[in-house]
Amino acid sequence: MVAKLTVQNNFARFSRPSRGAQSGFSLIEVMISMFVLTTGLVSLLGVFGLAMASTQTTQLDMIAKQLADEEYESIVTARNTTQINWDQINNVGSPNCPVSGASSCGIFLTGAQPLYSAGADGIYGTADDVTSGLRQTLVDPGPDGVFGTSDDISIPLIGYQRTIVISPLYDPDGAVITSIRNVTITIQYSTPQSSAQKSYVVNSYISQFN
Repeated sequence: MVAKLTVQNNFARFSRPSRGAQSGFSLIEVMISMFVLTTGLVSLLGVFGLAMASTQTTQLDMIAKQLADEEYESIVTARNTTQINWDQINNVGSPNCPVSGASSCGIFLTGAQPLYSAGADGIYGTADDVTSGLRQTLVDPGPDGVFGTSDDISIPLIGYQRTIVISPLYDPDGAVITSIRNVTITIQYSTPQSSAQKSYVVNSYISQFN
């Protein structure tokens, strides 16, 4: 008997390895990222703008304080140097005139007034300020940071108004105290952050005697 050799060919199946799934950003994700980034940048710009406006407002506040203090010191200095008498330390038309006994006296203008340089009397807030024709200025030391040098810059104080109110004081019986008065100085000004005017007020007293 003849043996029959049977050869069976086995064919192996080969397959190429599949590529891994490639990850990325979809168009929607990119748009959302851009929106978030833009919102953040706009908010940051708003913060910078607010900081700059606050810095400018702080400077205006300091100028207003300086102007109010300067006016009060001007009145006190005029009294100390006897440049003006006690009757003159009143608003124009005041009936409180114990020195002269006049029906009215006073040299300080009533109501809000623009800031002019002191006139011939050297006192701010009186009628001769307007005749000087010069706006009161703020002196900046300039690039060298030193006052009194050639690069100093004079900044006109436009947009400020000053109100001086000098009023009598009364004793418990309602009689006028002739030797002391109340002085209220109000500086009004505008700021970039608000359309309404701001005010800085100095309220103090002045005596007839040094």
